[in-house]
Amino acid sequence: MNNKPLQSKTHSVRIHRGNRGFAMPLMLCAVVIMLVMGVGVLSFGQHSRRLAVSTSSGIAARCAADTGLTQALYEMNKKVKVLPWNNSSLPELIDELLLNTDATYSYAVTGDLSSGHFVESTGEYGLEEKTVRCSLPLQGLFEYAIFGDEYVELKNGATVDWYNYDFDDKNLQIGTNSIIAESVVLKDWATVNGDVVVGVDGNPDTVIINTGATVTGRTYAMTVEQELPLITVPSWLESLPSGGTINDNITISSSAKYDKIDLINSKIITIDGEVSLYIIGDIILKNSAELQVVNGDDISLTLYVGGNIEVKNSGVINNLNTDPKKLKIYGLDGCKSIYLKNGSDFYGAIYAPNADVVMMNSGETFGAIIGKSFEQKNSAAFNYDASLRDVNIDDEGIHFVITNWSE
Repeated sequence: MNNKPLQSKTHSVRIHRGNRGFAMPLMLCAVVIMLVMGVGVLSFGQHSRRLAVSTSSGIAARCAADTGLTQALYEMNKKVKVLPWNNSSLPELIDELLLNTDATYSYAVTGDLSSGHFVESTGEYGLEEKTVRCSLPLQGLFEYAIFGDEYVELKNGATVDWYNYDFDDKNLQIGTNSIIAESVVLKDWATVNGDVVVGVDGNPDTVIINTGATVTGRTYAMTVEQELPLITVPSWLESLPSGGTINDNITISSSAKYDKIDLINSKIITIDGEVSLYIIGDIILKNSAELQVVNGDDISLTLYVGGNIEVKNSGVINNLNTDPKKLKIYGLDGCKSIYLKNGSDFYGAIYAPNADVVMMNSGETFGAIIGKSFEQKNSAAFNYDASLRDVNIDDEGIHFVITNWSE
């Protein structure tokens, strides 16, 4: 006999209906949660897209602004080659299209030689706008005390120091564009009172071989290659008739052109005026021969040399002004070697980018030397005149550079 109580069908139906009533709110809640999550994901995606568009637009605008700076620098360096300098028409450009984009840039150069030049460049792309500013100071050929494009060597006991510098000047520098191992050789007891700089991406520990020298500053790789532009003779000087070969005593008080200098023993060339000389071929000063620049406020020598230079035993290039800015020697394309065995202190600045320069002076050197390579063969002191960094608009090889960049 079955003693279980009979279950009412009405009760069973009521239970099933109650379950269905509880499931419906759960489903609605799940739908709402999914809807909220979907809206959030969609909103995040839209925000990310807007951020990406804004970022890419900002990058394009910044690239356009930097392009304006680069073009302004190019135009200023093209302008500085045209003499006399004209400050009344400085470079300016408005709404120029950046190549292969819809971005535009505008720039304007302001200022003058006395207060300095400045450039402001604005790039635009879509709704984004970027403005960059910088200074455009003039820079000359003698930023380094010693620079050898391929090689620099200081022998035992050689010293490199400086004078005529301000407290805020950058360090004295010697350097090379080379990144080849042992391109800078610093022998025992040599001293560099400043920095030693090697070529872009070079490893100073590899490029510099130091066998016991002292470097008071840093050793590092430059970020931009040091340009060494070739110097050309001014057209007015090149067009002068040649005076032939100088091989005897002579006093020169005005600019002139000669085939070569081959000065025999004990003869003297005297420079007595503001003189520019163009020597088509070689300069040779034999034993005790002398190229002398007289001491005086309005006396200087600028020398353009198409051939090689050799000063033999006890020969002298003698700048009696004792101011390196009063004697500047420019080696032209055909100047391949400069060999100085100066019998006294040398005051001057030498720029000869194709020449191997060898110093065997018994006296000290005051000034700066830039060449294809440089060797100091003895322990004499080399003194860099930091005032050679101060340039005029008429100086050889000057160019504008970008400094103090800001956005």
